[in-house]
Amino acid sequence: MYQSLANLFQPLAAQKVDLLLFIYLIAIAAEAMSGALAAGRRNMDIFGVAVIAFVTALGGGTIRDVVLGNYPIGWTQHPAYVYLVISAGLLTTLIAPYIHRMKRAFLIFDAMGLIAFSLIGCNVALNLDYPIVVVVMSGMLTGICGGILRDVLCNQVPVVFRRELYASVSLTVCALFLVLRAAGLDSDLNTAICFVGGFMFRMLAIQFSWRLPTFSYQQRWD
Repeated sequence: MYQSLANLFQPLAAQKVDLLLFIYLIAIAAEAMSGALAAGRRNMDIFGVAVIAFVTALGGGTIRDVVLGNYPIGWTQHPAYVYLVISAGLLTTLIAPYIHRMKRAFLIFDAMGLIAFSLIGCNVALNLDYPIVVVVMSGMLTGICGGILRDVLCNQVPVVFRRELYASVSLTVCALFLVLRAAGLDSDLNTAICFVGGFMFRMLAIQFSWRLPTFSYQQRWD
């Protein structure tokens, strides 16, 4: 059994182990758990929980790869990602009564995931030699689309469109990353600065309830 598990995660272990990868793994697990909770609030069965967990955690990267024509799609080459997010989603069904005590930790992991996904999305598009505007959109797609898919499948208006700053944080991180890259800053230092800056921005937005102006139009056309 242990040998089977070792073989399963060998492709993951063979990658360069860096901070961004470590954060990515934590982030997809946390996103899978948030997806499972959303499914639970809609009284879905175990299969529904697994699907929503998977879509929330890996949907953003999947959409990015499809849009950019970046094949094969990332998680198809690393089955360990799939096992991780499905396991995290199913585990959530067991520990759900205690998760409310971990709200602060979830907010931290979610913020870390947003920044990590955004930076990874930018790097994927840069490696494919796409223009700057596509690089930014790639980062944002990776960062926010998982949550959008989760809310749509759960029949809700996506949180990213109606609450505190989220997509704006992703946009800011992507823009800062490209500016510092154009200035010739070392890649690792650039990533560190963008990660810390984006994380602080997101935490401050939560702490002080920063929001974009909303548009409300109630008049009927008929």
